[in-house]
Amino acid sequence: MADKIKAYFQKKKMNTKFMNAGKGYKLNEDSSKSGSSTIVQEKEEIRRVEPTEEAKTAGQAALARLEAKKNDMNTFNMSYAAIQARVKRELERERKAKEELEKWNKTASVEEAKCSAASNESLAVSDVFFRCPYISDEVLTREEWKKKIREFLYEQLKEEEAGLTSCLIIHNCNTGREKIQNCIDTLAKYIDNILNNPDVEKYQKIRMSNRIFQEKVLPLEGALEFLQAAGFEKKQLLHNDVEEDFLVWKPDASSFDNLTILVEALKSAEVIPLEVDRNLQVLLPSQANKMTELPTGFFTVTLEELKREQKLRAEAIEKNQVLRTKAMREKDEQRELRKYRFTLIRIKFPDEIMLQGTFSVHDKYKEVVDFVKENLIDADTPFDLILLLGQKLQEDDYDKTLLELRMIPSCLLTFSYKNPAKKDTSQGYLKESVLCLIQNA
Repeated sequence: MADKIKAYFQKKKMNTKFMNAGKGYKLNEDSSKSGSSTIVQEKEEIRRVEPTEEAKTAGQAALARLEAKKNDMNTFNMSYAAIQARVKRELERERKAKEELEKWNKTASVEEAKCSAASNESLAVSDVFFRCPYISDEVLTREEWKKKIREFLYEQLKEEEAGLTSCLIIHNCNTGREKIQNCIDTLAKYIDNILNNPDVEKYQKIRMSNRIFQEKVLPLEGALEFLQAAGFEKKQLLHNDVEEDFLVWKPDASSFDNLTILVEALKSAEVIPLEVDRNLQVLLPSQANKMTELPTGFFTVTLEELKREQKLRAEAIEKNQVLRTKAMREKDEQRELRKYRFTLIRIKFPDEIMLQGTFSVHDKYKEVVDFVKENLIDADTPFDLILLLGQKLQEDDYDKTLLELRMIPSCLLTFSYKNPAKKDTSQGYLKESVLCLIQNA
């Protein structure tokens, strides 16, 4: 823009100079005729011609634009510098905030680790573990076993006994007793209809869009595999002039004898049992005093829910104690007992060493006695297990469950030989292989 304005003024100057040069003449014209006038004009003082109003207006506008551009440039530079300064401040604040966050996270992680470690140290056992002799000798949690059993059963579907395996899948890989039983009843009815009405074609077809099939059969794992093993195949058939998916039984695919076996297996199949692992531990007195908390797996509800319900129930009992009958109190007591699934049993020996094991609340007391015997140096010498209040458990209690004996959710028993004076205990009580399990303090 500045170059154009300069060219504009240069043109104006040239035009002014040309206008002041006087009258022109031809090259073949005698210059002497005009010589005197030329000399006179040179002697006269050359006066500057004032620009026209139009030129003045144009010049002033051009200068104004130049000045405005200069001011805009200064303003932009100042704004950009301010923006840069602001960006630097924000980056600095962000850096400090990030450092503070990292510092806080590190501190929180350390505190969380300390709390977790403290919590783990206070647990008597980390969890409840199980064995499954039908599958392997591994010791796993219940959730780990569920996953492993599911994988095992689906692998067995590839073998010859797919029908029997599907029965086990229905029982083991689904949740909700009522849902499972509804599925079993429906499948059994399909098979019974064929067995009882072998010549009736309608009983040999199952419409897959049927509400009962959709609600009671299709959602459960193993149900379709069972029907396939029973000889049903998926086909499209006309229903009310519309093609729909059906499961159609083919006599060539499964005999009546096979159907009878399958329906009996379906009704009699059970959940693959898990055995509670004793999770044998040997504790010193200091360790036993610290390790007192039980994990949530011991309860049918969470510890927080249990504590809250106990508090509310205690308050309600205080208010209604006078009006409560014996039957009401026994009913509440039974409700309380149902909250526990497992119990932790500790046996304290005269040398202060403790033997610890995990049991189901439905285990018999005899299993506790056998557990102690398995770990004694001398399992043949008679002994007593004594409750805290001095009550000795007798052989009459062997067939009682730990729930019936109220040995839940944990119980401390004191070990004593029946004739301690005649027994040499200088070598201790527990086997050497068991004492090796004593945890480092």
